[in-house]
Amino acid sequence: MTAVVVASALLLTGCTSDPLADQFREGSGKNYIAGDGTITVYPFGDRGDPIEFTGETVEGEQYDSADDAGKVQVVNFWYAGCAPCRVEAPILQEVYDEVEADDVSFVGVNVRDQAANAASFEKDYGITYPSVLDVETGEAQLAFAGRVPPAAVPTTIVLDQNGKVAARVLGQLKDASILQTIIDDLLAEQA
Repeated sequence: MTAVVVASALLLTGCTSDPLADQFREGSGKNYIAGDGTITVYPFGDRGDPIEFTGETVEGEQYDSADDAGKVQVVNFWYAGCAPCRVEAPILQEVYDEVEADDVSFVGVNVRDQAANAASFEKDYGITYPSVLDVETGEAQLAFAGRVPPAAVPTTIVLDQNGKVAARVLGQLKDASILQTIIDDLLAEQA
């Protein structure tokens, strides 16, 4: 009887589906794995260690996440050829325009483009917050790898005021209110 139960469990496990793996196997040639928009919010006591990273921005300046210590930090992983990235870009900019710069910072992490392509994207979509070019070093992606790897593009990760991962949107951000609510909740933690 035990063997039948184990065999049944293995059979059912084989039938489950992993949406990211399914996209990879489909071979569509779209050159990215899209997340499904899953939102994960981490309780205060389960946020792990602070995340820090540096990099060169699209404009050739140096970025250091430590400069934004004490703020809620929104980190968006993207690249210009990613269709969901183009859809969510105005949403991210909308939230960026609404938040107080003293309390919240935004940074993009471009995972595939060179500066010219990334700058063109930022101009076309009116993006005014900085983006780090991570295609050569992968430093920003590696900083998040242990806790919440940005397994799909786009991925938006929100750090609390202590620099710890508080939330992740895996895939396209569907609505500004989602991100604004996450930010508001984190700001309320310090109140």
